[in-house]
Amino acid sequence: MTPLKINTERVRDFLVEFLKDEFKKIGKETAIFGMSGGVDSTVLGYLCKMAFGRSNTYGIILPYKNTPKISVDHAYMVGRTLGIRYLRFNVTPQIDYYFKNFPQADKIRIGNKISRERMSILYDLSVHFNGIVVGSSNKSEIYLGYGTIFGDLAWLINPLGDLYKTEIYQLAEFLGIPEEILKKKPSAELWEGQTDEEELGFTYQVADIVLYYYIEKRMKPEEIVKMSKDLNIETVNKVIERVRKSEFKRKGPNIAKIPDEIKYS
Repeated sequence: MTPLKINTERVRDFLVEFLKDEFKKIGKETAIFGMSGGVDSTVLGYLCKMAFGRSNTYGIILPYKNTPKISVDHAYMVGRTLGIRYLRFNVTPQIDYYFKNFPQADKIRIGNKISRERMSILYDLSVHFNGIVVGSSNKSEIYLGYGTIFGDLAWLINPLGDLYKTEIYQLAEFLGIPEEILKKKPSAELWEGQTDEEELGFTYQVADIVLYYYIEKRMKPEEIVKMSKDLNIETVNKVIERVRKSEFKRKGPNIAKIPDEIKYS
């Protein structure tokens, strides 16, 4: 299966200008982002450095007790390689203290709490450093619902949200990010033992092709299957079902609109 091909140089230049323009509109020039040691946040770090310089780019490392040491090491490596400012805050104490009250909580509930705690810290630091929280969620994750509302999906600006995961890897390779990060299997690392693809039940290479034809080309499942010998109807339907079930995550808070005849009568 051939991955979607992008013009990496033009995409890089476009996203750097996008960041500069959006920050200028708000009157800020300091970027704050969660630096996990994964490919998405690393690409974001490179773009932010290009847009704002080393001293105005803050990568925040926010490990929990089950975060693999290698990921923390990779995050430090990115910070050192880029020469940006970086800080580390361990979120374990507040997460574990809270869940002492709920020993029955499952891994998804704990993972969502970790994600929201991390974003809470990023927003507080954005006030401290007079900056803006920048997100690294890619288009594949957003449409597959692979994120936490008011957690990792709560960014104010996201330059990567229109790039599928396989396109992120193309941009990462072009930017020259460390080989160790490029070769690492993607994982949210909110709990132990599973990569993204093991949890999803399909690869990003497959998912991105399905998402492209379903979202961009508005094709039906039966039509999508015909586009590649590597696709079957079961997998296509599985991807599309995730898109449908996660629609609520892509919408803003729903406010009741009260008709005038009810509100003012």
